[in-house]
Amino acid sequence: MFGLGVAGMAVAQELHERGLTVLLADDNATEQHQALARSLHCEFVDASDATAVANILQRITRLAPAPGISENHHVVCAARQMGLTISSELELAYNFEELRNGGPRPILGITGTDGKTTTTLMTAAMLYAAGHKSMAVGNTETPLIAALGTDAQVFAVECSSFRLANIENFRTRASVWLNLAPDHLDWHTDMRSYASAKAQLWAHTRAGDVAVAPVDDAQILHVAHESTARTVTFGATHGDYHAQDGRLNSPHGSIMNIADMKRAMPHDITNALAAAAISIESGLVEPSHVARALSEFENAPHRIEFVKTIDGVRWFNDSKATSPHAASVAIKSFDNIVLIAGGRNKGLDLSLLADQPQRIKAVVAIGDDANEIEKAFTDVCRVVHATSMKDAVAHAHELALSGDVVLLSPACTSYDWYNNYMERGNDFMHCVREIAKLNRQPGN
Repeated sequence: MFGLGVAGMAVAQELHERGLTVLLADDNATEQHQALARSLHCEFVDASDATAVANILQRITRLAPAPGISENHHVVCAARQMGLTISSELELAYNFEELRNGGPRPILGITGTDGKTTTTLMTAAMLYAAGHKSMAVGNTETPLIAALGTDAQVFAVECSSFRLANIENFRTRASVWLNLAPDHLDWHTDMRSYASAKAQLWAHTRAGDVAVAPVDDAQILHVAHESTARTVTFGATHGDYHAQDGRLNSPHGSIMNIADMKRAMPHDITNALAAAAISIESGLVEPSHVARALSEFENAPHRIEFVKTIDGVRWFNDSKATSPHAASVAIKSFDNIVLIAGGRNKGLDLSLLADQPQRIKAVVAIGDDANEIEKAFTDVCRVVHATSMKDAVAHAHELALSGDVVLLSPACTSYDWYNNYMERGNDFMHCVREIAKLNRQPGN
């Protein structure tokens, strides 16, 4: 097992519990890693030692890299050159589940550049509303492999490209590929590699499986039609699952009034349609269960999360938006925006942020790549730089007027100032609430 983050440790523990011989490795040898190795009676290898890596690769038959380990990492490249089998957490979990006493449980899969987590959580909520013990797993707080020992009856699995890149058998009863845009080019060799990893979602389908694809994306539709699965489409205004006359509709009839959804921004509607499609087409859920789930659904934090209204200005935390495509989704949801953007770019084209100039009033540029943010908005609007989140919030407060929206939607990773996007979002919300205290505004 190479890479000992949350997923890596879960894989190591599951392999050990199943009686397999495990060797642990990581680029950073910490006491936590050493303690894990001792608890599992495993050998630990410091992967920063090239000689040690070469020796250990000679002793194994399969490499299980953690999701965060790039396909270009020297250990992965060496294993590939040696012809070793490389298996992701999803692949290992799927193979174990197939051997489960009583048979494998249904799996519904969700991939895409943006909207995966929300759609996964919606799907789990729909399954729960239908009376199933469901779990949202995968690229979430709980890897699929860590959920195998639970009493869950069905899994909604968020399938990142990292987890799909190295699979040989993994398949789902029904799955959706939401969208495709440049992202994670710091992990994948190029856009072709990224798209190819996503396409693995449908590489091993069987007759009777369902592939749900966006009706307006020819590339994704082509991959769906090339698979052995039955293709079902979704779209904002047309497709098998679509919105029309203020309602969510399916091939099986109307699902619900959009006004009855807990939140109904444009992306909420398309995510809901995608989740409804895999849930209903899997045969596990009825339209009435979808309606019940969506009327109560609360999204995960840091995804266009409302924070506060101060002096007539609404503040939103979208720290999870770590790519221009994700930030553009949030920008489409508002007008008169003071945008806080920046961080550490992933090698993506940030100029895409300015493709809706009529919505952007001003920009506060933050982080290591603040200059790239400024360049993206040249001749579009005023841009100011901030040296901290507190500074950014103060600038945004000065720039915004009543009726405006301040939106933290960075389009970059948080790894310059923070350990993760959650820390960034929490800091933003803290700074906003401090501004509210200074203005003596009650919480809205």
